[in-house]
Amino acid sequence: MLHHASIGVSDIERSAAFYDAALAALGYVRVWDDIRPGQTGQAVGYGLPGGGDKLAIKHRPDRQRAPGPGFHLAFAAPNRQAVDRFYAEAIAHGGSDNGRPGLRPHYGEHYYAAFVMDLDGHALEAVFNSAE
Repeated sequence: MLHHASIGVSDIERSAAFYDAALAALGYVRVWDDIRPGQTGQAVGYGLPGGGDKLAIKHRPDRQRAPGPGFHLAFAAPNRQAVDRFYAEAIAHGGSDNGRPGLRPHYGEHYYAAFVMDLDGHALEAVFNSAE
């Protein structure tokens, strides 16, 4: 249903480093960027290698606001190990814990996920929902 989502970030270069590392753990890459230090309208797009963007981060140093409770972005992971790597990379690059990797049986028998907050307070999840 969704073509892509965009979120505002206060520091495009720092956030790009965070998303480069965290999303690479899930197999996603930077598919385009428009980084021009000191200029307005900077952005970076992420998706599958060779594809278009499914997530864009946009530099909004003055007007960036993370959505409130109830909103988060969930990224599909290819396996449980990728969920673990996503969490580790996100924390190593300045994110904060919002739920360590593990099974979430209240979401489903095989629902394995990790939850983090990015540098601007956006709630993120990596999930693998299959028997391995």
